[in-house]
Amino acid sequence: MNDRAQTRLLKNLKRNAIAYSFIAPWLIGFLAFTIGPMIASLYLSFTKYDMLSEARWIGMDNYVNLFSDDARFLQSIKVTFLFVFISVPLKLIFALFIAILFSGKHKGTGFYRTVYYIPSIIGGSVAVAVMWKQLFGLKGAVNGILALVGITGTNWVASPDFALSTLILLVIWQFGSPMLIFLAGLKQIPSELYEAAAVDGASYIQRLFKITLPMLTPVIFFNLVMQMIGGFMTFTQSFLVTAGGPLDKTLFYAVYLYQRAFAHFEMGYASAMAWILLVIVAVFTALIFKSSSAWVYYESEGGK
Repeated sequence: MNDRAQTRLLKNLKRNAIAYSFIAPWLIGFLAFTIGPMIASLYLSFTKYDMLSEARWIGMDNYVNLFSDDARFLQSIKVTFLFVFISVPLKLIFALFIAILFSGKHKGTGFYRTVYYIPSIIGGSVAVAVMWKQLFGLKGAVNGILALVGITGTNWVASPDFALSTLILLVIWQFGSPMLIFLAGLKQIPSELYEAAAVDGASYIQRLFKITLPMLTPVIFFNLVMQMIGGFMTFTQSFLVTAGGPLDKTLFYAVYLYQRAFAHFEMGYASAMAWILLVIVAVFTALIFKSSSAWVYYESEGGK
């Protein structure tokens, strides 16, 4: 190696060392707190481990038992699927409606945007979950309002027929984040398109379905993926408001995983559940990405 090549190599090593020194804190954290625990969890999923004694290798037994001998596991999947498939579309529809409502330049719009975003900031807190439980309790504000019109309410969060609905309402109420993303997307739609459509005599509904929604499909796609992933991992609302009850009607997957891990100390079993959840989320995410070519419009690609 000649002197010039050696000098160039040393400069590249020095430049790379500086770059890696800047990303080292994140890289160390990623390896120590993400990759490391994932590898450990994958190993534990094939073991019987109670955190008090040494892990014992049992192969695929945890996975087999989940699907063949655990009715509560199947119930948690059913409840979580029902929750995701109802709450996510309703949340996105409501967020899009409010975003369109606040997309114009009207007096006080900024204030109302902030007000509507606040539930998303505090929505996952313990205080809000407790408040929600009180609101829909037997002596809560909801029953108080219904009593004014002569309707006798029930303990909504303790009713097998309505408990899941109250949690869906709580999640829909936290629509601030997708609303802001929709607002950002609406601002990127060229106003010339609306002006041309108005000249052609297009109605508001026609402009909505022919311009707004097609141009907004990349944002809808992003919100759909993120909200779907978040929906499958929902924990706080069920754990604090209903504790998975009544009769396991609100037993979300994450709540049941927590119970097996930290109430029954079956860490190997819970690890297997975690990896099944990862596969479920990955499959649904892949399906959404696969379907995107049929309904997501990218202007740079000349259409769908």
